[in-house]
Amino acid sequence: MLEKIKSLLVKEVLAVWQDKRSRVALIAPPLIQLFVLANAATLEVKNITIGLFNQDSGWYSHELTERIKGSPYFSKVRLLERHKDVQMAVDRQEVILAMQIQQDFSRQLSAGNTATVISILDGRKSNASQIVSGYVGQIIQDFNEDILTKQGAIINQPINVISRTWFNPNLDYIVYNVPCLVAILSMIITLMVTSLSIAREREMGTFDQLMVSPLEPWEILIGKALPAMIIGIAESSLIMVIAMFAFNVSFQGSALLLYFSMMVFVSSIVGIGLFISSLVNTQQQATLGIFVFMVPTILLSGYATPIENMPQWLQYVTYISPIKYFLIIVKGVFLKDMGLTDVLAYTWQIALIACITLPLANWMFRRKMVLGISIKMALLMSSLERMLPHPLPVQMTIPAKAILFLVMAVWRVM
Repeated sequence: MLEKIKSLLVKEVLAVWQDKRSRVALIAPPLIQLFVLANAATLEVKNITIGLFNQDSGWYSHELTERIKGSPYFSKVRLLERHKDVQMAVDRQEVILAMQIQQDFSRQLSAGNTATVISILDGRKSNASQIVSGYVGQIIQDFNEDILTKQGAIINQPINVISRTWFNPNLDYIVYNVPCLVAILSMIITLMVTSLSIAREREMGTFDQLMVSPLEPWEILIGKALPAMIIGIAESSLIMVIAMFAFNVSFQGSALLLYFSMMVFVSSIVGIGLFISSLVNTQQQATLGIFVFMVPTILLSGYATPIENMPQWLQYVTYISPIKYFLIIVKGVFLKDMGLTDVLAYTWQIALIACITLPLANWMFRRKMVLGISIKMALLMSSLERMLPHPLPVQMTIPAKAILFLVMAVWRVM
């Protein structure tokens, strides 16, 4: 049994490695995606352009304008001259925020009154607009305190807040993003290898050879699953090395725990990939199946948006997503040295999903094989029956017909 599985395993690995297109598809895209997504898939708001419409010529408005220009948050501050310019700049998405300083701004502050600054935000970029509004609010708050100090007011601060950020002291988004990409790209690679394997056999015409081989269906599945697991874990290891040396993401935890949970995670994805591959007949259909599964899975994983922000019914759906738990493990092991108990608390849930996906793939594969053999047998018997001078009795069973056709075939050969 082990020799048969080993032979199929070697065949699968060679089939992937010797095919130039498959080899390039497994190596180049994940590396490109790693470098692109690590820098592009970010929720940080940088290099911001804002508009400033200053209708006042006093000292206070000039001081506020210079503080906004000198802020490291804003790469460019456009000075607008008319109300129409404000509207056009926001409509054309040339600025994400436009500030309007009223004509009596300096006079009101000099008199000790409250002055008004109008901020117009681009609601089409709701998340970025809220962050930029917070930046501007911090600048104005510091400006208010300096004005009160200048006017001789005593500013009491009964509460002094000291903030410390754990696990990512500089709040660098790459430190958060790259470990997540290790999980996402390993899922994509494993899905590609498994989903395309059986479909490739059908397109090349070698699937019939598998069906008549001495291998059992579950042995075929193991032979298809192990190469995908090996390739997925190897690619993930390469991505982790790049993350540590190219992106300077420090690895704090245990590699043994990470690889243990990765094997369980990849096993659950292998079951899903083999299930997709058993459903389809062509590699194009398999690619479409990968896309249909992958997009909602990533969206429900908590990678882009917190799961707590989703509707309650959708949060229940995330329980069946294995990458949701593996993302927690990857970030925990990478950034904070997650312990054995915490890793196992999430790994057993992935293992439960694997215990469902793998038998489901086995059942679907066996059903597909039986259905394929039945269809081919029916076509063959129909073709042979047309060769007979007289039709066979309707009451004759299928096994009896098969035996009769076999005898006829032997007789013709003799």
